[in-house]
Order: sequence, then structure tokens, then C-alpha cells
Amino acid sequence: MLKIYKESNQSEPQEPRRPSDLPAGTKFDFSGNKINFISLGCPRNLVDTEVMLGILLRAGYEPAPVLEEADYIVINTCGFLEASRQESMDTVRETLANRKKSAKLIVTGCMVQTHKDHLKETFPSIDYLLGSGDVEGILQAVQATQQGELVTTARSYLEAGEVPRCLSTPKHYAYLKIAEGCRKRCAYCVIPTIKGPLKSKSEEQILKEFNLLLNQGVQEIILIAQDLGDYGKDKGSKNLAAFLTLLRSFLSVDKPFWLRLLYLYPDEITDELIALVKSDSRICPYLDMPIQHINNDILKAMRRATSKEDIIHIISKLRKEIPGIVIRTSLIVGFPGETDEQFEELARFIQEHPLDNVGIFKFSREPGSPAYSLPDQIPEEVKQQRYEKLMEIQQKVVKKRQKKMIGKKLSVFVEGYHPESEYLMTGRYYGQCPDIDGQVIINDCRKVKKFGSIYSVEITDVAGYDLVGRVL
Repeated sequence: MLKIYKESNQSEPQEPRRPSDLPAGTKFDFSGNKINFISLGCPRNLVDTEVMLGILLRAGYEPAPVLEEADYIVINTCGFLEASRQESMDTVRETLANRKKSAKLIVTGCMVQTHKDHLKETFPSIDYLLGSGDVEGILQAVQATQQGELVTTARSYLEAGEVPRCLSTPKHYAYLKIAEGCRKRCAYCVIPTIKGPLKSKSEEQILKEFNLLLNQGVQEIILIAQDLGDYGKDKGSKNLAAFLTLLRSFLSVDKPFWLRLLYLYPDEITDELIALVKSDSRICPYLDMPIQHINNDILKAMRRATSKEDIIHIISKLRKEIPGIVIRTSLIVGFPGETDEQFEELARFIQEHPLDNVGIFKFSREPGSPAYSLPDQIPEEVKQQRYEKLMEIQQKVVKKRQKKMIGKKLSVFVEGYHPESEYLMTGRYYGQCPDIDGQVIINDCRKVKKFGSIYSVEITDVAGYDLVGRVL
């Protein structure tokens, strides 16, 4: 869960703003207009939250530093998996219990789009429900004088034109959403149902947002979509043509930056893309490449486009062509019909072809997904056992790979003090994505002058998934 308390004085909506943009001593003339945002789920949800925040700040609303002081509370929910929906429900329940009596609660996002009636029945005191594609209706929701809802058939949202956005991330990085929805039909996934078909932003709009982010000091831009490689295919683009054109347009901008890619499927990592990543150091040698499994029968049942042989080939090619590349992936255990032998094949794979970061998930039987009605559903206790075993193996893999980093000198964004000690700082090198990967813990930070800047750090030790180092 991410709570956002940001301010902006956005009289002009042309570019994302931050709290530091406010003139010193700025006061608002409004009363009873304090807002509190809680954003759950993925970075795409976070971008939608930032747009809603920007719209309300431009209208004169003021952020509340704590939930209990808010006059309006907005929860942007996630509905992807049962665990996500449970987190959303728990957050609504906790918020209703802790808000002041007069505070108005608006619930929006994916869970509203798919489970609106369940939310209304469980929490009749919710003041307004806003669909996941109806982001620009947030002002209407806040200003409504009675309970209501705005849930249209627009299941996903993409900024277009002069829509305000207030960034909630640290000032040196930001997410840039280039598409929504999904054209794939993986058997375990309900994203196409929740978010609808693929919708790509225009290249013109994306470049405009890209340059605005750079102009306000953002140094790391993280490209997000359900699948970056499908960008433009809803408009007739073939293969990676539109995405590669977009990347080249970014690289034509004569400024320093880091460009991070989330997510690219293994069948979309072509020789042309590899050559482009190699050609410009501003593209982080980092790929989030979801593979989900390695057994060919399971991959086929999952409706994945790649085989075991394809996956091993592309990992080997990436390691050979881009030395130092960091590869993140996600794996599912307990898919219907997964045998002990097929699971052991997956376990051997992560040992024989070690990956830098692996997110491991137990199969979630989602109503509406093709896998929901498959035979041979795996008992929960078996899923848990396989999950724990794979996690244990991956932890050993990570420990071994991490030790190889000792002695290396890395360019690190130093981001702030460590939450457990003011004598330590934290940062990230190119192989660490915010919020999902480890970090660099800096135990000698005497030479750090400001946060959000890059420093050369020598890695001296490891601490679990984190690296430890000193600023040179």
C-alpha cells in the first residue's frame, strides 16, 4: 500500500508538479477541502492516482498529512488477484474505522470495475464509486452531494492532452505509462477482462510527457504497460516496430537519463531490441521478462507463446550480448495439472539458469479466467509447499549472485536515509527497480551532498537481497 500526501499549485496543467513547486508560505483559502489518497496495486494504478491527485489539486483541494485529518479520502483499489482484492477490502474497512465521521470516502480502481456490487453490499457507507477508466470523474465524485457512482464501460485510462498529474514518487524518478489493457490471453490472467483490450498512447503524447518529465528534473523514467512489446499493435504495428521507434525517439533527446523497461515477454526480445539496448547506456541493462514456468506442457496450458527452449535461448543470448544485464522474472507454482516432476523441472531451471530477481506466486484461481475451470486443481497446501521450496532455492541463488558484486563500483542513485537508522542511507543501481527489487545500503555516506543524485559506490558486503557499500 502506498499513501500519497503531495501538494501542487497547478494553475497550468501542462506538466507534472511536485510539492517543492509551491511558493514558500502558500496558503489555501478553502475550508473542509483536505484530501488523502491511498493507491494500491501496480505502477499503472499509481499513475492514475497521480492524475486524480493533479485534478483535485488544480481545483484547489489540499492534501491531508494524515488520514484522520482528511475531509475526502480516495482509495484506488487493485482487483487483479484474490489477495489483491482482500487487501483492497481490508483497506476500505480500516479507512472507514479510522476516518473522521464527516469524511467522505471515494473508492475507485480495478476492484470497483469488477466487484462494484460486492463493495456496495459490504460497505454501504462508501460515498462514491468511480470506475477504473473514469479517472477524470474524480472531481465529480468528490463534489457529489449524495452517494453515487460513475462506472462506465471504459475499463482503463490513458492521459491525453493537457490533463494535470502530480507526481508522488521521489523527484529523480517517475513512471511513464505508454499503454493499457492487454491483447494476450494467458489462461491464468483476468487483466483483459479487468482492463479491456490493448490501448496505446500516441507517440506524440508519450514524447510530450517524456520531455516534460525530463524538464522538471526527473532522471530515471520507467516505461510501464501490461506488455511493452505490444505497444502500437492495436494500431496496426507489426512485431516491435512501434516500440522500437518510440525508444529511438527517446534516445534522440540529447539529455542524460536512465530509461527502464517494464515488462517485455521473452518472445518479444529480438536481436534488434538487444542491439538498441547495447547501443546507448541510457537504457538500463535491466529487463523484467515474465516467463511463469519452464515445462512445455504447463506453458502450453498457460497459453504462453514461448517454449522452454525459447526461454533458455533468449536468457543465454541476453547474458552473452549484454554483459552485466539484470534479468527479473515471475513464476507461478501450482498451476492446474502441475505434477511433482514438472515442478522439479522448474526448480532445476532456476538453479541451472540463475536469474537475478524472481517473483514467485501461487496460482490464484480467478473466476473468468480460462484456468478457473481446468481439471486437476492443485490443493492449497501443495501450492504452499512448492512456493516455499522455490523461494528457498531462489534465496540461495541470489546469495551466490550477490556475493559476486562485492568489490564492484556502481553508479547509484542515493535516495534517502535508511528507515532504521539515520547513520545509513539507501540507493539503487541500474539493476534495482523501485519498490520491487533490493537496494544498496550505504554505510559510509560522508560524501553524499544531496539525495536524488548519482554517486559512485563500492560494494563491500551483502545483506540478503540488498547490497552494502560506501560512497567513493
